[in-house]
Amino acid sequence: MPDFAWPNFAWMAWTWQTAAFFALIATLLIVMTGLALRWPEVPRRGILRFPTTRGDRLFVTLLGAAVIHILWIGLGGDAVWPAIGASVLFGAAMFRWA
Repeated sequence: MPDFAWPNFAWMAWTWQTAAFFALIATLLIVMTGLALRWPEVPRRGILRFPTTRGDRLFVTLLGAAVIHILWIGLGGDAVWPAIGASVLFGAAMFRWA
């Protein structure tokens, strides 16, 4: 069997942490699809002042988590655990009040 290399993916550091991250995102998308099929989404107005669905709130949560982590690393945070905690709190607030 020839050794197959993925030349287009050689730039990425594929570690178990990277795989876990992408698996988590894929799982979130599958769960959100299942929720939308089981209980159709009803847009609601929250603190953002425009109607959002569960998918919208998930997108804003993921985007906000990325910004929180970039700011944390940019401002010199060594450990990312506080950024993870802030992201979880931000996500909980988005799904509760947005």
